Amino acid sequence: MPFKSDLRWSEVTPKSLFFNRRQIMAGAAGALVSPILAGRAAAAGFSTDEAPNTLEEISTYNNYYEFGYSKEEPSTKAQALTIDPWSVEIGGMVDKPGTYDLSDVLAGMTIEERIYRFRCVEAWSMVIPWQGFELSGLLNKVGVQPSAKFVAFETLYRPEEMPGQQGGSFPYPYVEGVRLDEAMNPLTILATGLYDEELPKQNGAPLRLVVPWKYGFKSIKAIVKITLTDVMPPTTWNILAANEYGFYANVNPGVDHPRWSQASERPIGGGLFAGRKDTVLFNGYGEQVASLYAGQDLTVDY
Repeated sequence: MPFKSDLRWSEVTPKSLFFNRRQIMAGAAGALVSPILAGRAAAAGFSTDEAPNTLEEISTYNNYYEFGYSKEEPSTKAQALTIDPWSVEIGGMVDKPGTYDLSDVLAGMTIEERIYRFRCVEAWSMVIPWQGFELSGLLNKVGVQPSAKFVAFETLYRPEEMPGQQGGSFPYPYVEGVRLDEAMNPLTILATGLYDEELPKQNGAPLRLVVPWKYGFKSIKAIVKITLTDVMPPTTWNILAANEYGFYANVNPGVDHPRWSQASERPIGGGLFAGRKDTVLFNGYGEQVASLYAGQDLTVDY
């Protein structure tokens, strides 16, 4: 039972503090978690009441290989990307296939703020206040055919503006996919913004998938194509190293990456002396999504 709320962190906390988590923690503890916001988040089961990372942290620490391999490169190199106009091709097993302008994609969608935990497969984490809409709303609008089982996504391919796509060291365009029941879960959103602003280009503007119980590489950026299919679609990291990056990529502290443990994570922005924290199965969203995997062996379907 989705709980719709238009209460936002920027309305609970003064904007000068909203963009500075350290100030919030040091001098405005009372405003950090409004009882009203906390109550609504708990009722919804969507937003966490954890303090979000700052806009600077979220927008300058990114994995976006289309703009370079370091965490800092996307924040500068992505600014040359043209995102207006933008269109999304929707096809496969849908009733209304076609190429849709972004305005048509957004038409009729309810934009909400979702404050989600974000866990990278590299064992670091953030808390991010996204704005976006439930993917299920778009899929319902185009009409999912009964035989569809998966949703595949594709990122923009534009080497002249995305310098990381030049050369053959990485397969482009980036592709991802989720099972249809995962796509229809109300936690799964297409993000269009964060911190009450348009989505920064380095964070996947203008349209990015967010699946908060999965590792971050599933949250494909700059989406230009969505395809409904009855077969499991190829995904970039699974193509590159299937033994390291499974199709499901659910956050699971009990299944290590072959080269490092997934039992704990390093929160970004915690400061020099901040320690690691234990990772939680499904990134803490088990109440909403564990039933999707009933009967599956998560050590095999990793």
